[in-house]
Amino acid sequence: MSAQSAADGEKKSVWAGFREFLMRGNVVELAVAVVVGNAFSKIVDAMVKGVVNPLVGAFGTKDLDMYEFCLRGPCKVNETTGEIISGVPVKWGPVLSASLTFLITAAVVYFLMILPMNKYKERRDAKNPPAPAGPTEVELLSEIRDLLVTQRDGSTAPDDTDSEGPGGSPDSPVGPQRGAVDTEKS
Repeated sequence: MSAQSAADGEKKSVWAGFREFLMRGNVVELAVAVVVGNAFSKIVDAMVKGVVNPLVGAFGTKDLDMYEFCLRGPCKVNETTGEIISGVPVKWGPVLSASLTFLITAAVVYFLMILPMNKYKERRDAKNPPAPAGPTEVELLSEIRDLLVTQRDGSTAPDDTDSEGPGGSPDSPVGPQRGAVDTEKS
């Protein structure tokens, strides 16, 4: 029975972990992005086929998939089956079509999504002043050093008005710090 309950505990932890994974914001946002991206790619494909291909077709054939050149020898194609009989064709038309689709997609995403979002964030950040800066690393390290010195010497906490730290002055009751260089000597 204890083996059964241990197995149930493992199943619960696996399912709980899986549920936590699915409920993370990144996974949900990624799923939405994939769905929207899929729908958006159909719009871009329609634009390339309906607008860009006819513009390119003004200089040649309307279908970019037909653009090719023969790498070796004359390319001969069997008219009935469409198989290449001789030669090595390089089909650069589909590559051009895919490149245009990518550029159009990138431009639309940038100009219609990224640029407005950046402007919105800039306006929002301008309304909210930045939070006051905390102490720098040097200030924090100086505080830690001073606290460690006071613990080691057994003295009280350093006074904030003392700019030289605990025991920094030769006249202080604690005396000069160990390893400190006395700069007041003539």
